[in-house]
Amino acid sequence: MSDPFWIAVEDQLHELTAAKSADDVIKILSKERNPYGHECIAGDGYFGGSGGDGTVRESLLTAGWETVWWRAGYWYAMKAPDDSMITYIEGDIYRGDKRS
Repeated sequence: MSDPFWIAVEDQLHELTAAKSADDVIKILSKERNPYGHECIAGDGYFGGSGGDGTVRESLLTAGWETVWWRAGYWYAMKAPDDSMITYIEGDIYRGDKRS
């Protein structure tokens, strides 16, 4: 795979396997590192690689995170080993539990 977009996505997924806090996830998926550009992000971070081979959830499970709640593959919350949390909503990453 030589497409710069997918290379950036794979790098982010790999880095997420070592994320131990919400801060780590937000840094890895920061607006500045978004392969689409940062002007289209609503959350604290964004994962542009949905539809690819890996997922944020799979990478975070590898890093020791646990699922707090799950509505669908595009809407869920996870808790880090340090007890901080993120909510994933259609690629946008929000700090904390954004259930409502």
